[in-house]
Amino acid sequence: MQANLDFKQLVEGAGDAIMVCDAEGAITLWNRAAERIFGFSEAEALGQSLDLIIPQRQRQRHWDGYNKTMETGVTKYGADLLRVPALHKDGHTLSIAFTVSMLFSAAHEVTGIVAIVRDETARFAEERKLRARLVEVEATMNEPGNDS
Repeated sequence: MQANLDFKQLVEGAGDAIMVCDAEGAITLWNRAAERIFGFSEAEALGQSLDLIIPQRQRQRHWDGYNKTMETGVTKYGADLLRVPALHKDGHTLSIAFTVSMLFSAAHEVTGIVAIVRDETARFAEERKLRARLVEVEATMNEPGNDS
């Protein structure tokens, strides 16, 4: 049974950012969750390069991978979650996790890519605190004279 889906509602109602970029890396779709996560309105993001949200030190690596993906039509991040830093409009760094899927023309030529993005900044910060606390506890346990 095929449901009659309203894809615009689906994209706009998603809690995760949904972004579409063309083969050159220009943003062609930017949903409300992307606005909330990154701080850029749809009008500010559409037509812009992904450099809008990519930290300067990550850009070369990103574009090397992006261009290879556009040439080959293959991505390893369709099922594997990619975790990377990103930029908010106000300049602060975010920790995001995302998957991508390729878009193809009828002739099976790559036309772009869809990214489904989740802001994991709070979770990442909490994990970092827990790891630091674990190191402290382990150091205390290994101090001379501590027989616990």
